[in-house]
Amino acid sequence: MNESFKIPFNKPYLSGHETEYIADAVHSGKISGDGKYTKKVHQFFESNQGFKKCLLTTSCTDALEMAAILCQIKEGDEVIAPSYTFVSTVNAFVLRGAKIIFVDSQLDNPNMDTSLIEALITAKTKVIVAVHYAGVACDMDDIMGIAQRHGLLVVEDAAQAIDSFYKGKRLGSIGSFAAFSFHETKNIISGEGGMLCINEKKYFDRAEIIREKGTNRSQFFRGEVDKYGWMDIGSSFLPSDIIAAFLFAQIEKMEQIQSRRINIWKTYALGLADLEKRNIRLPSIPDYATNNGHMFYLVCNSLHERTMLIDHLKSSGIYAAFHYQSLHNSEYFKSKHDGRSLPNSDIYTDCLVRLPLYFELDIDRQQFVINKVNTFFQQKEI
Repeated sequence: MNESFKIPFNKPYLSGHETEYIADAVHSGKISGDGKYTKKVHQFFESNQGFKKCLLTTSCTDALEMAAILCQIKEGDEVIAPSYTFVSTVNAFVLRGAKIIFVDSQLDNPNMDTSLIEALITAKTKVIVAVHYAGVACDMDDIMGIAQRHGLLVVEDAAQAIDSFYKGKRLGSIGSFAAFSFHETKNIISGEGGMLCINEKKYFDRAEIIREKGTNRSQFFRGEVDKYGWMDIGSSFLPSDIIAAFLFAQIEKMEQIQSRRINIWKTYALGLADLEKRNIRLPSIPDYATNNGHMFYLVCNSLHERTMLIDHLKSSGIYAAFHYQSLHNSEYFKSKHDGRSLPNSDIYTDCLVRLPLYFELDIDRQQFVINKVNTFFQQKEI
């Protein structure tokens, strides 16, 4: 085995057509938002993937901010969300004046523990944000049932969940709104970039207006109105067609990308299976969920053990990474938290480590990673 491998945590995949399509977009004379390639991407997700309406955004963060506006969040409203997530999940709602009520993760999965949600609902609760961690579905029947009983909206943070399903339903198509990410660390990428999916027709027109700085400019360019003006609040959420051109080249290879990533994930699962005998937890995929090969992680027994593992891998040229810090304990929010203990979220904060997973991770390099991880835990027992 080659001991000189340098294995990054992530390496962006290029299909080979990205620069060709970017050049085509540039030479078309329209490189601002909603050009030729933006339309191609929208058509793919609406026609091929079955989403009702999709709007590309400059980031998943922007898609979430649009969702918060569409949910009509105002000062004092409460939003229920997991603590173990990226800050954008909740910051979008904080910007509208919401109070975040954090819910703990499941013991066997970083997704939110749906059995804890109903007790957190008050007269001020407006939205539940379901984060599909590692592309693995939350229990959406539970969440949608709770939302319907209490008249709440559901926003799916599907940043990591491209091409993932819940009981045969595509993630992002279940709640009122969903936000996807095309950041370079995701399965399908455009460097930066995101997408808002709107699953209820009554929000379609307003979503377009919010995305276009609060104007009905989109309707004007479709010839539906004879002039456009300021109609609502909004911002500049739409990306350049250059970004869409890059993304479209990725979409063309989506099936190949997904197949390769899932195979890498399965190789990790097989090669590291014995670690569960040492109380090291591997990813858990519930029966109702599918695996989109976004991430492979381990849950160590302690912060110290995880730190030692990351250092051990780094000394061999392998770059592994921890993930989120519990938001209820963050510098910004800890004085605002209601004091509830969220122990599972804190376990993932301290103990979860992500292994390298990218399209070009070949079998020799992956086996090198597997061997180094297994060796670390074997040596601990000596």
